[in-house]
Amino acid sequence: MAISFSRTPEGDVISDHHLIAQVLGEALPYIDFLKGKTLVIKLGGSTLEHQRSVLQDIIWLRALGAYPVLVHGGGPYINEWLTKLNLPTRFVNGLRVTDAATLEIVRMVLLGQVNQGLVLMASQMGGKAIGLSGTDGGMVRAHMIDERLGFVGEVDSVDPTPVEALLKDGYIPVVAPLSEGPDGTCLNINADLVAAHLAGALNAEKLIFLSNVAGICGSDGNLISELRESDARKLIDEGVIHGGMIPKVTACLDALVAVPRVHIVDGGDSHVLLRELFTDKGAGTMIIR
Repeated sequence: MAISFSRTPEGDVISDHHLIAQVLGEALPYIDFLKGKTLVIKLGGSTLEHQRSVLQDIIWLRALGAYPVLVHGGGPYINEWLTKLNLPTRFVNGLRVTDAATLEIVRMVLLGQVNQGLVLMASQMGGKAIGLSGTDGGMVRAHMIDERLGFVGEVDSVDPTPVEALLKDGYIPVVAPLSEGPDGTCLNINADLVAAHLAGALNAEKLIFLSNVAGICGSDGNLISELRESDARKLIDEGVIHGGMIPKVTACLDALVAVPRVHIVDGGDSHVLLRELFTDKGAGTMIIR
């Protein structure tokens, strides 16, 4: 077996035991802080291809005493099935227009493909996960936003009891963003909103958005590891945060009503959760209330 050594910038060899001690020394205060705390992690559809690394981090977080809850999307897979079935894909203000036929595809993909795929993969990796959606036990209740959007809901209330019961029994809840309408119908909900509302109902310590960007960059192009809510709004006003980053950051700012800390990190970066949560430098951007 080949043995490799890390080196300092000066070229000196860093011994393995020194490196291990350094890493553990940095991580232990964060591990201690997060023990017993609830973390809601939103895995976007654009980062689902990196689900194995994300699930490994979540399983380790659970083993270290934290209570991770995973909320997932599935947009690319839904689009793929709609194309296969020659059904139109339409969006209004970033929300998928969901008629009855589209809703069937949404339910099939989110529950039958993505949710169960994540649960099975977690099991293969030694984790204990259970899949559910907002329709289970009336966990997420919503109303239709606009008839033009079809079966698209806006969250009215979240009952965290099913998720809390699973956490108490040692499971990792994996939540699909569907909800129950007032007449018992199923409604499609934006996964960011489900994650934010669920985080608030669970009194989560952190809400972490796994996205396709590393985080928020300043005017100099460098990644900002930590900033306050007011600073983020200023960056939007100044045009530093622009384009597709505006809705991402706005979702984070809206979530700060429910949780004290919101993170945005690159879900495609290997073991990004561990580096963001257990190192001084982090891996993305943390916005604090």
